[in-house]
Amino acid sequence: MSTLKEVARRAGVSASTVSRVLSKKLHVDEKTEQRVMRAIEELNYHPNPLARALREKRSYILALVVPGIENQIWPLVARGVERIARRHNYSVLLCNTDNDVDLEKQSFVRLRQQWVDGIIVAPAKDTGPHILSAVQEGFPLVQVIRGLEDKRIDAVMVDNFRIAYAAVEYLYKTGHRHIAIASGQQELNIYRQRLAGYKQAIADFGLPADDSLVFQEIKELNNLYRLTQQKIRDGVTVDAIVATSDPKAIVVMRALRDVGLSIPHDISVIGIDNIEQSFYVEPPLTTLAQPFVEMGELAAQKLIFHINHPDDYTPATDLLNFELIIRRSTR
Repeated sequence: MSTLKEVARRAGVSASTVSRVLSKKLHVDEKTEQRVMRAIEELNYHPNPLARALREKRSYILALVVPGIENQIWPLVARGVERIARRHNYSVLLCNTDNDVDLEKQSFVRLRQQWVDGIIVAPAKDTGPHILSAVQEGFPLVQVIRGLEDKRIDAVMVDNFRIAYAAVEYLYKTGHRHIAIASGQQELNIYRQRLAGYKQAIADFGLPADDSLVFQEIKELNNLYRLTQQKIRDGVTVDAIVATSDPKAIVVMRALRDVGLSIPHDISVIGIDNIEQSFYVEPPLTTLAQPFVEMGELAAQKLIFHINHPDDYTPATDLLNFELIIRRSTR
């Protein structure tokens, strides 16, 4: 394996010049840079990452901690994070917590012991002392998609109140008057906000406000499947359902079909996300699209800025726009 000194000899420059070319932080004239890069290629030189980390007190590794990698939104977020990370010569380490707070805590301990420079996290729950502790210690951290309600923590998401409100508004404008919601677990702030947005829209448009129209997921999607069918068998009057995520919408659609109802002839269904699968279900799902790749990009940009400018950093919650995608699951 070739060394930095061998690259310097081949290029006819000093070792410090080779370091400047590799770091891309200090100016090196173009001809010299070309000689160095040619020498690096000829010698197949690869910098020692451990030596660099010790020298610069950085690992050039970011961590992305997600609650469930099986959900199609997280690969999109990861794509955005990696796109920005590569641009700044960072690698990305992915951790999956399975919505388990204890696993998340363990991941935080290991990641910080392994010298990651910062963490992008979608918290498993709304209680995260390990997250608050990291922030209070000045460790670079950004929440994405969902997170703790704390102004000291950087975050990138959509306005979850508004996105659910917009779903009800669209259904109301298209003639629906008995609108239910398939809501996520209320332990998570993201679903509390979406339920609040739904209820506010129901009130603003003078629609029936009935607890029987709240299909409350308890632990798993199978529960939502059974609950949807039970509501129909109990005779609850429904002409549309707002699902607080596309996976929930797909479960609801299957439950409705399995009791003999037609979508959207009998009941319209609208989701939130615009995952790829939403286009391929039958009928294709009307949904409110979240810009997941852009969320990942912005989260990475904010994190790297915090790493590079710890004294100029001010945490903020960035709310990105969402978009209504009309397909055939609503009438």
